Amino acid sequence: MIAAIAFYVFAIILLFCAARVVTSRNPVHSVLYLILAFFNASALFVLAGAEFLAMTLVIVYVGAVAVLFLFVVMMLDINFAQLREGYQRYLPVGLAVGLVLLVELAMVLLGWQVAPDAMNLRFAPIAAGTQNTVQLGKLIYTDYILIFQVSGLILLVAMIGAIVLTLRDRGVSRKQNIAAQLGRMPANTLVMMDVRTGAGIGELGILRPEVAEPAAAAQDDHHHGAPGAGGHH
Repeated sequence: MIAAIAFYVFAIILLFCAARVVTSRNPVHSVLYLILAFFNASALFVLAGAEFLAMTLVIVYVGAVAVLFLFVVMMLDINFAQLREGYQRYLPVGLAVGLVLLVELAMVLLGWQVAPDAMNLRFAPIAAGTQNTVQLGKLIYTDYILIFQVSGLILLVAMIGAIVLTLRDRGVSRKQNIAAQLGRMPANTLVMMDVRTGAGIGELGILRPEVAEPAAAAQDDHHHGAPGAGGHH
C-alpha cells in the first residue's frame, strides 16, 4: 500500500515537472524543473528495483548534464524579447509540424497490438543470487556489445559534428605573442631593490614590469631607422 502511494506521488510530480519544462517561459526554471523530474524518475526506478539505473540517472544527468544546461543558460545572457519576435511568423509552420506528428502518433497507437508473450518476455531472465548491476553489465557488454559500441560511435560522430558546425574564429581571442615573449630581457622584468624593514606600498608604490616591444617591430625599426633620425641612402 505504501509503495503504491509513493508510486502515484512520484509519478504525478514527474508529469507535472515534465510539463513545466516545456511550458516555462524562463529557461532557468525549465532546467530546475528538469532536475526535479530526474529525481522523481530515480525514485520510480528505486521502487521498481532498478537501483543502478536510479543512481546513474542522479549522478550522470542531474550531476553533470542538468548542471551543465543550467550553467550554459545562465552564462549565455539570452535576449528573450528578441527570441519571441518571430513567434507569430513561425506559428503556422510549427502547428503544421505538430499536426503531422500527432497524426503519426495516432496511427502508431491505433495499429499497435500487444504480443501474446510480451508480459513473459519483457524482463531478461536473472540467475538466482545475481545482483541487478551484474546482470545489466552482462547484458550490455556480452549480449548487446555490438549495439553498445555502435551507439557510442554514433554519439562520438554527433559530438564531433556539433563541434565542427559551431566552431567559429571570431578574431577576438587574445593569442600569445611568441616574439614579444622571447624578446623580453631580464632587465625589463627583474628589478633588484634594497627595501627597508616596514616599507609598504605607500612608500614604494606599485612596480609594474615594462612591456617589451615585439621582435618584429624592433627589427623593423632597425631597418628603417628611428623617427626623426637620418637614414642611410
